[in-house]
Amino acid sequence: MIDLTKMIDSFTHRHVFIQTHNFPDPDAIASAYGLQYLLHSRGLESTIIYKGKVEHGSSNAMVKKLGIKIIEYSDMTEMSQDAEIILVDSQKGNANIIDMPGNEVVCIDHHPIFGKSQYTFSDIRPEVGACASMIAQYIFDEGLQIPDNIATALLYGIRIDTAGLSRGMSNLDLDMFYKLFNLADRKKIAELDNNTLRQTDLLAYSSAINSIKTYGKTSYANTGYNSPEPLIAAISDFIMMLDTTDNTVVYSVKDDGIKISVRSIGTISAGKVANQALEGIGSGGGHENMAGGFVPYDKRITDPVHNDKYISELTNEIEQRFANVIDG
Repeated sequence: MIDLTKMIDSFTHRHVFIQTHNFPDPDAIASAYGLQYLLHSRGLESTIIYKGKVEHGSSNAMVKKLGIKIIEYSDMTEMSQDAEIILVDSQKGNANIIDMPGNEVVCIDHHPIFGKSQYTFSDIRPEVGACASMIAQYIFDEGLQIPDNIATALLYGIRIDTAGLSRGMSNLDLDMFYKLFNLADRKKIAELDNNTLRQTDLLAYSSAINSIKTYGKTSYANTGYNSPEPLIAAISDFIMMLDTTDNTVVYSVKDDGIKISVRSIGTISAGKVANQALEGIGSGGGHENMAGGFVPYDKRITDPVHNDKYISELTNEIEQRFANVIDG
């Protein structure tokens, strides 16, 4: 763990930025929110920033119901080149995070390390199921009284990233879950669990269902055009319920490339498979059970999104690359 006193004393500014990965999920948002509270208790103010959108599903509901202030990068006006940034639930160089102005001096994350990056302080624990568990540990170790909105966010983040304590869970996740359980507003948790699906999302589910192809124990599916990233992940989880499926590779055709979500019951390492399968054409990584990836379009192709032949060839190549890695 990071020595908080040394970390805070090292900052040259009395305001820092907490950056999540792009299109943050509940674990990323909860981790940033909890860290902001922790830093405030030490007299350090912060702004939570991200790239992308938080307008869908559980992430959107969480921000609204818990009153979390989180700012999209394009709306930032006061971020300078010497700004100090704390990365949460993400690491420099990953496909799902942009390089913002300023210096990434601290990293708190639970994803495997796939590249070499230098930080002044870092706490990276791939064995932990949720980054929110790590932030909760820091808060409890400080002996702080945790407001119910903070406890609710952290508990929900742990629940989502560990699929209700059933996926990639560690002893720390279990310990923090039960410590937070009686502090959180369980009525709000129930509200967050409901009303997160829009009618338009059903089109993506329909597209995925109609496009499912299963080879061995791996199912591949296309959610259609420009599906929100949380929705792609949710559909990947949904397809995992098939009794013939141990792994899923689910993707969406986006404006700038193909976004991919990978899931596994543990027969493969989803993160390693995504990293190997997309080497040379994109990037991927993640945990044993859940991972993601991105493949940008060939810059030589004009209007690739509407080039059906190119998209078909690219998605077929992606599926074949995953099949080669998974099935040998």
